[in-house]
Amino acid sequence: MAEAHAAVAFSFAITHEGFDINYDHEVLNLVWNSGIRSWKKRVARARNGVRNGVYPAHIQSLWLITAIALGLHFAGYQAPFNLTNRILEHLPSNTVNWQVTASFLAALVVWLSICFTMRYTLKLLLMYKGWMYESRAPGSRVSLPTMLWVAVVRVLSSWNKPGLYSFQGSLPRLPLPSVKDTMSRYLRSVRPLLDDDNYTRMERLAKEFEQTIGKKLQWYLILKSWWSTNYVSDWWEEYVYLRGRSPLCVNSNFYGTDAIFMNLTSIQAARAANVVSLLLNFRKLIEHQELQPIMVQGMIPLCSWQYERTFNTARVPGLETDRIVHYRDSNHIVVLHKGCYYKMLIYYKGRTLRPCELQVQIEEILKAKATPLSGEEHLAALTAWNRSKWAEARNTFFSRGANHVSLRTIESAAFVLSLDDEPFEFDLARPELLDNFGKKLLHGNGYNRWFDKCFTVCVATNGRVGFNAEHTWSDAAIASHMWENLIIDDLQSDGYDESGNTKGTPEFQPPTPTRLNWDLTPCLAQIEEATIDVTKLINEVNLRILVHQEYGKGFMKKCRISPDAYIQMALQLAYYRDAGRFSLTYEASMTRLFREGRTETVRPCTIESSAWVKAMQNPNTSNDERVKMLQAACDRHQLGYQDAMCGRGIDRHLFCLYVVSKYLEVDSPFLNEVLSEPWRLSTSQTPHGQTPKMDLKKHPNCISAGGGFGPVADDGYGVSYIIAGENLIFFHISAKTTCQQTDVHRFSQNISQALADIRTMFEQHMKDHPKPAKKLTNGST
Repeated sequence: MAEAHAAVAFSFAITHEGFDINYDHEVLNLVWNSGIRSWKKRVARARNGVRNGVYPAHIQSLWLITAIALGLHFAGYQAPFNLTNRILEHLPSNTVNWQVTASFLAALVVWLSICFTMRYTLKLLLMYKGWMYESRAPGSRVSLPTMLWVAVVRVLSSWNKPGLYSFQGSLPRLPLPSVKDTMSRYLRSVRPLLDDDNYTRMERLAKEFEQTIGKKLQWYLILKSWWSTNYVSDWWEEYVYLRGRSPLCVNSNFYGTDAIFMNLTSIQAARAANVVSLLLNFRKLIEHQELQPIMVQGMIPLCSWQYERTFNTARVPGLETDRIVHYRDSNHIVVLHKGCYYKMLIYYKGRTLRPCELQVQIEEILKAKATPLSGEEHLAALTAWNRSKWAEARNTFFSRGANHVSLRTIESAAFVLSLDDEPFEFDLARPELLDNFGKKLLHGNGYNRWFDKCFTVCVATNGRVGFNAEHTWSDAAIASHMWENLIIDDLQSDGYDESGNTKGTPEFQPPTPTRLNWDLTPCLAQIEEATIDVTKLINEVNLRILVHQEYGKGFMKKCRISPDAYIQMALQLAYYRDAGRFSLTYEASMTRLFREGRTETVRPCTIESSAWVKAMQNPNTSNDERVKMLQAACDRHQLGYQDAMCGRGIDRHLFCLYVVSKYLEVDSPFLNEVLSEPWRLSTSQTPHGQTPKMDLKKHPNCISAGGGFGPVADDGYGVSYIIAGENLIFFHISAKTTCQQTDVHRFSQNISQALADIRTMFEQHMKDHPKPAKKLTNGST
């Protein structure tokens, strides 16, 4: 128990001679510095709160208006509405000091009026979404209302440099669609999936729902949309994530990979140290609200609410529902290496440790000859277990003593660092290496990732990195932003010397990482059962990462088609060839144009897309007809995506209606059937270019290979893709090995063939219909 003794700051004993007090100067100094750091953060939060509360106005403008009020008053002029004199009437006297006070209060009233006028004007402007539906094709004209709107929004949003949360008070609420509109969109979305009889039956159920119980359920949602900030997000987090009882591993958590074409160092400790340092810098940007909010087209802000829980967060299991616990601060991370857990301080002697000092600590862990305690090596399998079983074990064996202290250390850490004892390899000639890379990040061996933690950073023996993230606290776009920022900073910071170690010399000997202490003998049976279950789970999952280098968004733009719509149509064609049928398809779209917005579902399988797919399979259909049908399908998909982003989606509204029906204990055959439909093809695009620092022309190898997730349905595919450049796309394809109808390698080949067929189709169309040559100024062509 040496660690316990070292943690005692002071002790005292009563003797015959009086009190005998012993104290540790170093530990008390740590306590003092921790308190100072905590108070500094409180002051910073209060200052940022004031700045965000008056945005887009600037707090310094108060002093200008105060000076004007003082000047007007002492020059004998009246302030607006005679405010200064009216306030002065209620003050004790008419002396100069009270006149100054009255002038300041009058200025404060005027300033606050201006602040809130600007704020709510911006909020009203951001409710306008007509700009999204206007064509961005070359040569298309922007409407006059949108041009005027753009001009005013640019002025207000660039008036003052925003902080991370500056726009939160100006973002509009997510609008609630009418039941009639949602029914209409839903029926249109399922038409290609149902035969005439089943479609007629679904029409009848939808009409019956709309005219009866739907009206009552909608009234409750109207009240919620008025009262709450976002009528979807809290229920979505509670019922889709926290109440789910399935293991987080594979079923919920997602992963992200390294920039596979770039290898900065092959030294594990050096890469881990720099990655930890860069992540802590990103945490600092969030805490100080210095991270710039993401702006669509440089002027329309996205909600930044999800960034709050990026670090110091854990999902705590419960018997019926889990909960998200976020710690305001954390001065340590937890390192997992060869089955042993270590607490590693990242803040020491009044500052955050530098990469060279972090490397010293990590090297100590790598060189340690410690062996896991009984049950410790497989301990993390509990976090990959059924949530109710894990909650029961946690309440029984981790509620007191050493286990409780160590578990809290993990859950309160900034994040978990896993130092793997194998390499993450990549070679274009050997695609199975990249597949294995993804598998190690998606699930590892089932017990070398702490799946409850906000994210686990994984560093291989050859210096390559990746992460595994818990999904409840945010959507993939937030983790993607963090990771993109890390990769470009890791390159631009030039943090490695010629030997591959971190640059710099430690100013002092950093604190030695301490082993976490466990007493796991009473719960060895539970750990063993969890290990068996998670091993079975990961053996049932297969993953294929397709690197498509034949062409990318450059060619798609030449076709004047949205790259996302282009890829979604390729996936529809690939799936039809793979399964011989159409299926309900899920594509995630963000709703962060609204406050506390998360995601909405786009349904890429439409009447237009299914017609085009059938035309591609019909040899009698001409090439020109296929091109026209594909363009119509992409236009319909683009409209569906725009509707989803603007709060006019289908599935979140239906989900909330279903939640209300369960609260009211009202049975709805329509909602029961809709919510039970399986998503056999679940897709998501990994965003990139969220930070302006990412310049692929200057650093073409800096792009991450993206990330992926497990299949949503047992007989379906999970597909994540990232359009990584003008001529590069990564597809992460997952499926269950237990299903004979799905095969990730076959589906990968179908995707490649679909992309090749579409390219051939467009090339033939361009050949048959060449563009007329433009006339030059001298009259020649």
